[in-house]
Amino acid sequence: MIDTPSFEPTDALVALMIAVSASDETIRTAELVTITNIVNNLPVFADYDPDHIPAVSRTVFGLLEQEDGLDALFDLIRDVLPDRLWETAYALACDVAAADGRITSAEARMLEEIRDELRIDRLHGAAIERGARARYQVL
Repeated sequence: MIDTPSFEPTDALVALMIAVSASDETIRTAELVTITNIVNNLPVFADYDPDHIPAVSRTVFGLLEQEDGLDALFDLIRDVLPDRLWETAYALACDVAAADGRITSAEARMLEEIRDELRIDRLHGAAIERGARARYQVL
């Protein structure tokens, strides 16, 4: 079992984005660039130290390698992330999934799991997903 470090809410947001990116077992450059841009530009990350990202990544990968690791990751995220940021977390996850212009079936399953775990209303979830698709549409 991996020893999970103390997470801040912003670490939880980063962890969720990394988990979505890793869900199809291929972390694409577009997804990494999107995570970097999100961390560098969104107000929720104004005081975040990007040097935390490698440690958060190791934690996510370590958990995902374990049986029931995804459940442990969601428990960790729910424990530190205020309810008012659950829709934000889902929106960021959708942005990462859509970053390369397509959402794989594995990413879609992960988004469904996130939506369920963070109790995102179906209608709100659909609106968030549609916004991500619109932002990352390719010609």
